[in-house]
Amino acid sequence: MRILVPGGAGFIGSHYVRSLLSGRYPGYEDVHVTVLDKLTYAGNLVNLLPVAGHSCFTFVRGDITDVRLLADVVPGHDVIVNFAAETHVDRSIDGPGEFVVTNVYGTQRLLQTALNAGVRTVVQVSTDEVYGSIAVGSWTESEPLLPNSPYSAAKAGADLLCRAYHRTHGLDVRVTRCSNNYGHYQYPEKVIPLFITNLIDGRHVPLYGDGHHVREWLHVDDHCRGIQLVLDKGSGGEIYNIGGGVELTNRELTERLLAAFGMGWEMVTQAPDRLGHDRRYSVDSSKIAAIGYESRIDFDEGLVQVVRWYRDHQDWWRPLKKTDR
Repeated sequence: MRILVPGGAGFIGSHYVRSLLSGRYPGYEDVHVTVLDKLTYAGNLVNLLPVAGHSCFTFVRGDITDVRLLADVVPGHDVIVNFAAETHVDRSIDGPGEFVVTNVYGTQRLLQTALNAGVRTVVQVSTDEVYGSIAVGSWTESEPLLPNSPYSAAKAGADLLCRAYHRTHGLDVRVTRCSNNYGHYQYPEKVIPLFITNLIDGRHVPLYGDGHHVREWLHVDDHCRGIQLVLDKGSGGEIYNIGGGVELTNRELTERLLAAFGMGWEMVTQAPDRLGHDRRYSVDSSKIAAIGYESRIDFDEGLVQVVRWYRDHQDWWRPLKKTDR
C-alpha cells in the first residue's frame, strides 16, 4: 500500500508518519509513505528525522494548491491522509486569506486530483472547532457547522467539500474531527508548549480573558490511532469525532503547568480575550468508540511526559521561538 500524507512534517502529521513507519499499526508493516509538505513555519523536517532514512519513506516539498505538482505526486497512491492546513486561530484573525487558500482551495484541489487519479480513500483531518461553541453536553457528528473564527470557517469549508465530493462523485472521503491536541513536537505558539517553554525560561504566561474557556484535551498519539482506525474500519462519507475525554478550563490547565514547575500565579499575565473566543468545546466520541476507539493516555501522565520532552529538547524549540519573536 502507498499512502500520501500532505502536511506530514507538522506536529500531528509527523507523529502519524513516525508511528506508521515504525510498525505501530498492524497490517501496515510494508506501507510506503510519501510526505508532501510546503514547510511553512509549522512544518519541520527535523520532525521526520527518525524515519528519514527509512527505505519506504519519500519526502516531496510542495503546496497542495499546486495542481501540477499534485498531478505528478498523487497518482500511484492508494490512500491520502490529509493533515495539510493552516491551524492557528490567532494567525487566522490577523491574516485570514492564507487560511482560505490552503484549507479550502487546497483541499478542493487535492480531492479533485485524488478523484482523477483513482485514489481509493481520502481521510480528511479536521477539528471540533467547526461546530462553534457548546454550553452544555457534547457535539455529535450530526451537529450543524457554526464556526466562529476564520480558521474554523476555512476548515468547515474543507469538510463541506469532502461531503460534496463523496455525494457527487462517490469518492471515499472520511472526515475526522478532533479535540485539542497536545504532545511532542507541537509548535510553541500553541498553549501547552507556549506555557511550558515560557516557564522553562522563567517568563510569564498569558491567560486570555477570565480563563474559564473549556477545552477537551487529546494526546496526539491517541488522535493518530483514531485516524488510523477510521482508515481501517470507517466508512466513506462519514464523520468521526475523536476526543480525549478530559475537559479543563484554561485556568485549570494553567494551574497544572505551574505546578509542574513549582511556580505560582505570579507567573501569569492576564491578556485581553481573543476575538470571537469560543467558550467551550466538547465532542461525543461514541461513534468512533463503536468501531474500537478509546483514549489510552492519561492526561496528567501525558502532561508530565510532554513537560519532560520540552525540557530535554530545547535545541528543537528554541530556534522556533527565536524566529517567532
